[in-house]
Amino acid sequence: MADWLADRVRVSPEATALIEADSGERLSYADLDEHAETLAAGLARVGIGRGDHVGIVLGVEPRTVALVHAVMRRGGVLVPLSPRLTAGEIETRVQRADCEVLVYGNSAEAAASGTEEVSHDTQVVPVDGLEGMGRDALERQKSDPTERDGRTGNGATSAGREAIGSGSVESESVGFEEPLVLLFTSGTTGRPKAVVLTAGNVLASAAGSASRLGTLPDDRWLLALSPSGMGGLAPIYRTVLYGSALVLQQEFDARRTLGTLSERKCTLVSLVPTMLSRMLDIVESGDDEENKERRGFPDALRCVLLGGAPASQELLERCRAAAVPVYPTYGMTETASQVATARPEEAFSEPGTVGRPLLGTRVRVVGNGKSLAASERGELVVSGPTVTPRYYDDPGATEEAFSEAGFHTGDIGYIDSDGRVWVTGRLDDRILTGGQTVDPREVSDVLREHPTVREAAVVGLASEEWGQEVGAALVAEGNTGIAENATNAVEEGAIEAFCRERLANYKLPRTITFVERLPRTDSGTVDRVALREWLREVGGD
Repeated sequence: MADWLADRVRVSPEATALIEADSGERLSYADLDEHAETLAAGLARVGIGRGDHVGIVLGVEPRTVALVHAVMRRGGVLVPLSPRLTAGEIETRVQRADCEVLVYGNSAEAAASGTEEVSHDTQVVPVDGLEGMGRDALERQKSDPTERDGRTGNGATSAGREAIGSGSVESESVGFEEPLVLLFTSGTTGRPKAVVLTAGNVLASAAGSASRLGTLPDDRWLLALSPSGMGGLAPIYRTVLYGSALVLQQEFDARRTLGTLSERKCTLVSLVPTMLSRMLDIVESGDDEENKERRGFPDALRCVLLGGAPASQELLERCRAAAVPVYPTYGMTETASQVATARPEEAFSEPGTVGRPLLGTRVRVVGNGKSLAASERGELVVSGPTVTPRYYDDPGATEEAFSEAGFHTGDIGYIDSDGRVWVTGRLDDRILTGGQTVDPREVSDVLREHPTVREAAVVGLASEEWGQEVGAALVAEGNTGIAENATNAVEEGAIEAFCRERLANYKLPRTITFVERLPRTDSGTVDRVALREWLREVGGD
């Protein structure tokens, strides 16, 4: 295959490819192809060809989408990085990924990151400069058809131009087995790893997602997540493959995002739980000034793909009350996004499940080196065409993560008798106390059953006597933002007595504290490092 954008242009050049959320400006696939062609010519001028690594530090904007496809057109490997990273973090990732070039935007965030001084071995180019080089190269080719094409040294023949639609830059073929993207994991534990995703991985992920979510000719996918992660990058590839439109919102804002969903008639959006919760806060308060005609989520919206962190039962109940078509999903960078996804009816009737695996994906539960029966808890192992073949330049991590069974996720969970997947925690979150293993999710589930508890998070705390002991932080039901009031509202010992009736003695929380809110990461997951520090202070460790 040459590139997916070129294939799409041949099929539906006039179809809408991009819509800017604020201005409403639209680009057709032919327009997008022209932008990508210019950037591909610029990449050729700086020597980028087949297999070269191209780092980008850009936000959600049309040039980002065009550059993603331009890198594929050149046969390169995309290395997307967040503009929120510091200069040091960018430098570390660029060096580890062996980037030949780093392209950065003009935003204050990107400029402040100090990307101009990343590495002596990496060319650092502003996206404006890359566009300028591309336009110059294309003009030269128009005036002199024998003008040679950058790194490859091959003139763009008429056959080559025809093969990529409107373009004048000869496309490098990207095979299904070849790397397309190199993405860094979040790095919440240990140093971030660089995940290699092939064109086949990304294509299989798009097919599996379409089989679960469906795809319609008039779909519009609102992109409010950063393209530095698979949650934001996947829609860029998928909409081209599906022939649908991508609505670009530069930064997430709960109130503005609600308005955009209605105004731009969006049918799909990817969110993390924190984002969705903030949007629901506005809907429930009735203070939706930017969406006066129809308060709440629009009827056209048929899918809210919710990932990045577990969806709490409380959040799902709020979605049901607000008629939000929520699709809780379980996925990771190593599987090119989704592994399993629950449809709304399943999410509401079986709160906590992430649904069944996608088409072509197999999930099994293993323990002590063998597969476990239905409803038995163990490590989730994933296999199928979406799974990464390796970590980049890290054979040790690759060997550790893979076995004959597939990719070992490090997540604990089970598969029920109906084939639904349930994710209950992380292997490295397990608490070992007095020789016994405690699953934090089991304890937090019990704590949330108490009528005064709205949210609960459980971690292991160091103990001289037991090795570790169970600690819990709770947010009170109807919390007004004052943790002291929540503490006084609970009769002393009531939580412990409640737990004693439902948990074995070694699973009981030895340290309990009420907090105004749980500390969370950008993706919405509980920040266990911060939570552990809080509980240590409470316990006097």
